[in-house]
Amino acid sequence: MSYRPYRSSRPKFSAGRRVLAGLTMLVFLLTSCAGADDSTQGDSTQSSTSETANTIVLINPNSNEDSTRSMADLAEAEADGVANVEGVSNEDAPPLLETPQDMEEAAPGVVELGVEAAEDENVAAIIVSAFSDPGLEELREEVDVPVFGIGEESFHAAAQDDRKFSIATITPDEDLVESFQERAESFGYSHLYQGVRVTPGDPDELDESPEELDAALTEAVQESISSEGAEAVIMGGGPLSEPALRIEEEFEEPLVVPVIAATDEALDVVNETE
Repeated sequence: MSYRPYRSSRPKFSAGRRVLAGLTMLVFLLTSCAGADDSTQGDSTQSSTSETANTIVLINPNSNEDSTRSMADLAEAEADGVANVEGVSNEDAPPLLETPQDMEEAAPGVVELGVEAAEDENVAAIIVSAFSDPGLEELREEVDVPVFGIGEESFHAAAQDDRKFSIATITPDEDLVESFQERAESFGYSHLYQGVRVTPGDPDELDESPEELDAALTEAVQESISSEGAEAVIMGGGPLSEPALRIEEEFEEPLVVPVIAATDEALDVVNETE
């Protein structure tokens, strides 16, 4: 498997370089000698900046390039210029992970991609961007770079201030749904966890129709709030991040977007390295 990152097409501008160029021109006009000294100093400053690890690699454990692009763009927007985000897909996995077996089979590819990404000294953090976090613990054992799972971080975000929370998802597999309960217990949130609402219908078909997906998720979130008393609702899947942003204004209760939750933690690491 080759590591071929998707880089967001969002334009990036270096404020430091613009300021440095302006200062160099000003000094040149004052004195050519001082200008030469400043140019040398500028080169040193630019070299120091380039050595700062400020890249976040987002690994999509499935092979859906559109989902990878969507999640990487979302993380890039959340980073707001603080970090660069590179998205990479697990080409050996199916386009949608729907069962625990899918997760288990995707894990080796996630680890391989993560190990390769961690070899780049510019990489400050890695995000495993599937809700069940396949390969997360294994990858953490293999690399020194901090690794965040969108599932794990969304549980922590939802449980802030002891909020009761539920999960809305499109994957109906019973074993997968049961694993959510187990994860809540493992994090010490069993007293806050209110359960899962699964949208009706085929998840692959929903994934191909944004309007139907939004409607189904809206209903699931509403049921979580009205029937279970959820004070926050996790969108149970990386590809559900964009739908969450489309429907969140319909609710007073917060919708926890897993990609954003993990990106915020990764940004803390980037800020610490600066």
